[in-house]
Amino acid sequence: MKKVAVDAMGGDFAPLEIVLGGIQAVRDYKIPVVLVGDSEQIRKILADNGEEANSLIEVIHASQVIEMGEHPGMAFRKKKDASISVAARLVKQGKCDAVVAPGSTGAAVTAGLLGIGRIKGIERPAIVTPIPNEKGGHTFLIDAGASANPKPENLLQNALLGYNYAKYVRHIKEPRVGLLNIGSESTKGSALMTETYELLSKQTWFPFAGNAEGRDIPTGEFDVVVSDGFTGNVVLKFGEGLGKLFITLLKDSIYRGGVLAKLGGLLLKPALKKYMMKKFDYAEEGGAPLLGIDGTLIISHGSSRAKAIRNAIRLANQVAEEEIPTLVKNTLNVAIESE
Repeated sequence: MKKVAVDAMGGDFAPLEIVLGGIQAVRDYKIPVVLVGDSEQIRKILADNGEEANSLIEVIHASQVIEMGEHPGMAFRKKKDASISVAARLVKQGKCDAVVAPGSTGAAVTAGLLGIGRIKGIERPAIVTPIPNEKGGHTFLIDAGASANPKPENLLQNALLGYNYAKYVRHIKEPRVGLLNIGSESTKGSALMTETYELLSKQTWFPFAGNAEGRDIPTGEFDVVVSDGFTGNVVLKFGEGLGKLFITLLKDSIYRGGVLAKLGGLLLKPALKKYMMKKFDYAEEGGAPLLGIDGTLIISHGSSRAKAIRNAIRLANQVAEEEIPTLVKNTLNVAIESE
């Protein structure tokens, strides 16, 4: 098992829910965890839960926190002892294998970029996010918000990162990679998209399946969909809002449908909760990996509770075990040597 550092002070419910999530990960998966933050608060929660002497749980004190409203870059440089900064340094120094970062996405991306560092040959990191699809699996959207103004070369690199993640972490035998665009034709879209399409068509790292339209994301036609961070984040947030709208309309229809509709809804509720709602619950995944850095960092939702943190730690261990940075480095080295 890999050792995972957790920013225990990040998120809306820190440190209680974060520490509880760490405890659950240790109990359920036997993953070694390093809780970084206010050691007095963290140790009290551990003691209250009978885990103060657990050899798989380590506490490292950090005296500062990067708040949600702070400018990520400025705060990271100013607050050297912030919990996310200390956690990132543990990976950089080889003392931990991965970081779980709930709270500010900007702070997490900055910690990955400046604290851990980029893979040589990768200009900008990217967030890869799973979206449930009709085939029962996930479509992996990359980038979901790390870089809003990328160049075509950045999107090409994102495609490589997403392909490696889908193949080696998610064990999709031959991932189909598509470029998010407004049409399937190679000439459609902005200059950024047409130039990226040309680069993707010429590269030999993986098979390129062409343009993907927005409606293709939930069908499962593509395993990896490449986008700039601005568009990707809009797609992600729209999907979240649409899911909430669907639930609201479903409840309203049952309420308005009379006694039979209510009885039907009551009968359907267990199946919907088990087979549908579980797929849309972000806590099941726990977080989204930041790819392109020379280590493993999982960004968790700011409102994450213990279940989400537990699963984020599990995901961090899984990603770290596959050593994605090494795979990407090897691919880029081969490309450089062949030039």
